[in-house]
Amino acid sequence: MIRSLPQGAMLALTLVLAGAPAHLAAQERPAATAPAARELTLADVLESSATHAPQILEAMARQRQADARALTVEGQFDLVFNAEANARPLGYYDGSSAEVSAYRPFQNNGGQVYGGYRISTGSFASYDGKQITNQLGELKAGAVFSLLRDRLIDERRGRREIAQADIELADLDRDLVAIGVQRRAIEAYQLWVAAGLRLRIYRELFELAEARQDSIEKQITLGARPAILSVENQQNIMRRKSLMVQWEQNLQLQANALSLFLRDGLGQPIVPSAERLPVRLVDGVSPRLMDQNSAISARPDLQALVTRIEQAGIRARLAENELKPRLDVRAEASKDFGPGSPVRRPLEGAVGVRFSVPLEQRAAKGRIAEVAAEQDALAVRLRFLEEQIGVEIANLRTQVSGAEKLAGLATAEAALARRMAEAERRRFTLGASDFLLVNLREESLADATVREIDANYRHAAAQAELVAALADRDQLRL
Repeated sequence: MIRSLPQGAMLALTLVLAGAPAHLAAQERPAATAPAARELTLADVLESSATHAPQILEAMARQRQADARALTVEGQFDLVFNAEANARPLGYYDGSSAEVSAYRPFQNNGGQVYGGYRISTGSFASYDGKQITNQLGELKAGAVFSLLRDRLIDERRGRREIAQADIELADLDRDLVAIGVQRRAIEAYQLWVAAGLRLRIYRELFELAEARQDSIEKQITLGARPAILSVENQQNIMRRKSLMVQWEQNLQLQANALSLFLRDGLGQPIVPSAERLPVRLVDGVSPRLMDQNSAISARPDLQALVTRIEQAGIRARLAENELKPRLDVRAEASKDFGPGSPVRRPLEGAVGVRFSVPLEQRAAKGRIAEVAAEQDALAVRLRFLEEQIGVEIANLRTQVSGAEKLAGLATAEAALARRMAEAERRRFTLGASDFLLVNLREESLADATVREIDANYRHAAAQAELVAALADRDQLRL
């Protein structure tokens, strides 16, 4: 162990180590220690991550995929145009015909509306009499309405509702991914800052031990100290240098990890330099006060499960629709124009009905039973997820409260260690203490300050975990 400490060195250690905690010696810290213009803040990291993080961009691409699938499903309701022409170049009858038609499915019924125009020329056999039109052709319009099956929901509308729910799921998945990314970004930033603060402490200890060596050599030359004290201080220098090198490496590792979230305008990673370290570790985010039910309902994973239950309900309605008999009614009007047979000139109207029913309905009953089982499973999962989220939030609130108390105790311990170090320095100046005891107080102060940094980190990390659990998008800069 080391046995002496110059007065100036002890004062420097006291000031520097006292500056590491967030709230004890801010007035003693020189303003030029960390220029505000170069300091990297948590807000910088979160804004960069929210804009350029690859995981968030990937989730946004999946969201666009869901939008595209929904557009594809909407294509089932598109207007469809048909054209057909027939001719007989050989044979007894030389009749030819052409027809164009269009139809569009209803948005709120399983039927459709349709219309068309056809014209024919030449002669036709008696059994092809329906193909004959007057000289200017025939216009036709009609509609089909579903009265039982497909009246409230059909395959087209069911697929559209499911596609809309898929868009909601993609939105929620994007939120869930973004919250996780921002939580990891906060953690990476906090670890980087904590590593930098620890490095400052160990570097200062190393520099103090190095500066002390010259004073010890002079005292040995004057015969005031034994020669072995120089060797002991050199040993202390090597030990402190090892700690400093270790935390230099750790700081670089944390900076590399932080570069996954800190990116430039082109999305390229930025490895922050040590000069951008802030002078203290701040919480960065603060959990908002809200009741348990609101906190649970705000979670994207819970909302996603509710949406899946709604999708299962859509499939249940589709299966129940298949149990119903089909009863469709068709209404049609047509009129021929121009010279021709007088029997085709009046406006014609026609009404038709179609009825069908599967007698055994095993396919529909099987689908209903399958969807019912899925709904039961999802309901159980939803209930458990609500309980799980409630316990998670309650535990995190307990951790935040406990971490805050521990941080206060660590701060008080560091303050007492600082007083002990200052008192021992004064005693050493008066000749009432020795090198060993002063060095011990010096390292105790450093250890207490490191514990304070660790306690502050755990408190900040617990707060960030709670903010993520509450899905607070404003705090996470989303």
